[in-house]
Amino acid sequence: MSKAEKKKNLDTPTEERLKEAARKVFTQKGYAATRVRDIAAEADINLALVNYYFRSKEKLFELIMTETIQNLFEKIKPIINDETTTLIEKLEAIVDQYIQLLIENPDFPLFIVNELMSGSNKLPIMTDNGKMFFNSHLVKQLTQMHSSGKLKFHPVNIMMNTLGMIIFPFLARPLFLRSGILTPEAFRAIVEERKKLIPVWLTQIINS
Repeated sequence: MSKAEKKKNLDTPTEERLKEAARKVFTQKGYAATRVRDIAAEADINLALVNYYFRSKEKLFELIMTETIQNLFEKIKPIINDETTTLIEKLEAIVDQYIQLLIENPDFPLFIVNELMSGSNKLPIMTDNGKMFFNSHLVKQLTQMHSSGKLKFHPVNIMMNTLGMIIFPFLARPLFLRSGILTPEAFRAIVEERKKLIPVWLTQIINS
């Protein structure tokens, strides 16, 4: 860590320093391989302070993921409710935002899947923002297309396909990396390509 970075850290509240360090280490190593002492070292903070502020690695990870979800929905909300953009323009923006978030938080999809499969009620934010999504202008556009016959299948299929094409590569990321099929750099390059490819595929599906 450079002197400038250390000086910046000294001016940052301890809790925020720890969260910033944890995001970086979780992204680099993944949840399973990250140790609390790794986070403490990255933040240049005594190990005991990590336990004081967050009690455990799991609690810290859960907090970061919850904040990540809120951050995502705050960025997505104006996109899906913009009445001046086309359906495809909305999908392009959504894909770009989701993939960028997952590049920065590659363990995010697995965290969400585990929470959903466990029946956890720790993430009411997902339910609340899910309702907001289904009341959005984007969904109204899809519904109108379906009602007019321009969209020949249920609009939820578009949402499912969009999420599937974005999220599945990140769920499969550990397999790609551990098998040696892809390096971290190659994986990132591929998902960056998908920012452009997924909207093309979705447009073909919608117009089929």
